[in-house]
Amino acid sequence: MAAGLPDPREIEELLLGGELRYNRVEAVRLSGVSRDFAGRIWRAFGYPSMPDETVAYTEGDVAALDRLRRLVDDGILDEDGVIRLVRAFGQTMTRLAEWQVNLLRSMLTPDLYETPSAEAVATVVDIAEKHIGEFEPLVVHAWRRQLAAAGTRALAAAATRENGDPAARPMTTVGFADMVSFTQVSRELEEIELARVVEWFEETAADIIASCGGRLVKTLGDEVLFSAETPEVGAEIALTVAAAIQDETEVPDVRVGVAHGPVLPLMGDVFGTTVNLAARLTSLARPGAVVIDGELAARLEDLPGYEVTRIVRRPVRGLGIVQPYVLRRSGGPGTAG
Repeated sequence: MAAGLPDPREIEELLLGGELRYNRVEAVRLSGVSRDFAGRIWRAFGYPSMPDETVAYTEGDVAALDRLRRLVDDGILDEDGVIRLVRAFGQTMTRLAEWQVNLLRSMLTPDLYETPSAEAVATVVDIAEKHIGEFEPLVVHAWRRQLAAAGTRALAAAATRENGDPAARPMTTVGFADMVSFTQVSRELEEIELARVVEWFEETAADIIASCGGRLVKTLGDEVLFSAETPEVGAEIALTVAAAIQDETEVPDVRVGVAHGPVLPLMGDVFGTTVNLAARLTSLARPGAVVIDGELAARLEDLPGYEVTRIVRRPVRGLGIVQPYVLRRSGGPGTAG
């Protein structure tokens, strides 16, 4: 252990909220689940495999296994359903935890490649010890907010199916905003500067998507995927993101491609031809412009505030010849490539 640094076990127990008391065999026995099921759960959470004799589990780990066992015993979920649920939590929380630790490190050590000093580590530990109880309810609050939004969307989709074709998939507006010449930019900037550009882009896009009433499906570094329940919301997101990024001189412009149609929502993501078409349309747009498909154009062309212009039909990979349209605000700029 380096001089001045706290004991790793003490830090682990502080962040876990309890003492490491049990090995794998004991945790399985106390929770009442099978060894195989416990292993599947821990892998889905993203925990590393531990030798049977290693003391690596807390009362919280045993309680989590017990709660999941009761979901199966009560017939709420089967074992595969539990694993899918746990994997969703595990993958989401892995990214959240890394993000939060990096945020704290950046506040104390601006150079992320520099090893934090013992003083900086002690400061982080002190923050965790004093404030982790305040952070934890924020995670639950954010989850409940997002759960409520997702539940409302599901109910709206169910109501739509009740009034139409029961087999029809929900019609959704989906769009990609893709930074132009990102590969070239990544060669020109230092890695820390590049990270700041990506962070600003993702934060700006996320704020716009949320404020307009859409959903940020995922971020891919130089690209974001969003969805919206109505064509108008999707159009507002696309135009606002393109304009906001264009106004920032230190960040490359974006091309935005948007399509409207049926999608398959799965594990927090969206799939289908509509999503593929939106991705392909980005390649047809000039920097700072928004290109949309025919379905979305038909729903927007008579609405006030928008200008829809048909451009030359183009071949796109995997989808054949498509008819794209440029979307502008009435009287605004924007052309296709």
